[in-house]
Amino acid sequence: MSPVIRSNFTPAGKAATPTPLAQPRQGFTKPLKKITKITGARKIVNRDIPAFSRQLAAMLSAGMPIVVSLETLEEQAANPSFKYALNELRKNIENGSSYSESLAKLPMIFDDLYVNMVRAGERSGQLAETMKRIASLLESDAKLKRKVKSAMMYPTIVLCVAMIIATGMILFIVPVFAEMFSDFGAKLPGPTQFLVDLSKNAKKFAPIVVPLIAIAIYIFNKWKQTEKGADAMDALYLKAPVFGILIQKVAVARFSRTLSQLVTSGVPILAGLDIVSKATGNRIIGKAILDARSFVERGDTLSNGLTGKKCLPTIMIRMLAAGEKTGKVDEMLDSIADTFDDEVESMLSGLTSLLEPLLMVFLGVIIGGIVICMFLPIFKMGEVVSGG
Repeated sequence: MSPVIRSNFTPAGKAATPTPLAQPRQGFTKPLKKITKITGARKIVNRDIPAFSRQLAAMLSAGMPIVVSLETLEEQAANPSFKYALNELRKNIENGSSYSESLAKLPMIFDDLYVNMVRAGERSGQLAETMKRIASLLESDAKLKRKVKSAMMYPTIVLCVAMIIATGMILFIVPVFAEMFSDFGAKLPGPTQFLVDLSKNAKKFAPIVVPLIAIAIYIFNKWKQTEKGADAMDALYLKAPVFGILIQKVAVARFSRTLSQLVTSGVPILAGLDIVSKATGNRIIGKAILDARSFVERGDTLSNGLTGKKCLPTIMIRMLAAGEKTGKVDEMLDSIADTFDDEVESMLSGLTSLLEPLLMVFLGVIIGGIVICMFLPIFKMGEVVSGG
């Protein structure tokens, strides 16, 4: 059987000592109510949960009971919604539920990955260590997201500014020049005439075109939310020039780091693959992982299950196979994640350096082209005034 297939995992040399009050008090458990709506849940997940996980890990490592730790963190929480969530967690544990059971009742904040890692930590008696792993995983993921967003922010802003300026000039400035040129009674240069016609048509058909565009965007977004639409868009993203490779590298880094933490925490490999398939950020890669799961279920290696998947890089599969042969899958997955994190960072730096001059040229062509078209008749004022 492949070294990657394992159940509960306890790091060598560490005794499995239960975390205080991590387990439910028998005889006191009450049915828990699932809370499906929390205001600002996405903001909590992105900003509060990584720090919360790190702080809770430190408190548990210091020997503080989990109820006391949650009460302390609840008092310090600045976000009212997060404070409410922590209050619910604490009350559920006080009523006899385990920490993982309480987390599962807040799915908007704590996903399957988080809950399963905590559950494995409770079973192995290493909840504090597991919380450290969760914190590291969330911090690494947040760092990767910040890098991508930071790299994409500049070109997005430049493109938006260029479109706003161009639209404003066509709708409000070009008509002023068009009215001035009409007094000359002469034929305008082709580029200028095209811009004048574009301005007239834009103002004429805007009441019809704008609502149609809004409806089309709405329908497109609804289609993207369907399973077929989401699959089609994720497949398109992977095939996109340059950015497709970037998306693939980000997904592989997430997959490798997440699976490593799940296996290290003691989550069974089959359950881990189910969870990690939803955490890659790309449905096509997620389905490839689920296909490989069937190989592992039959006793084959994960690397064999992933072999031949065009959405995954060959180097990643070869590195995974090497880890399986040496019995160091956890370390190899971390190495794969680090490798692709570095490649993502290098690629983002290169893209940023390349996009900056290209965007300046684009901005100059759009705005400068409109300005030149408007002043072209003035440059040929003598010809225009004389009637061409």
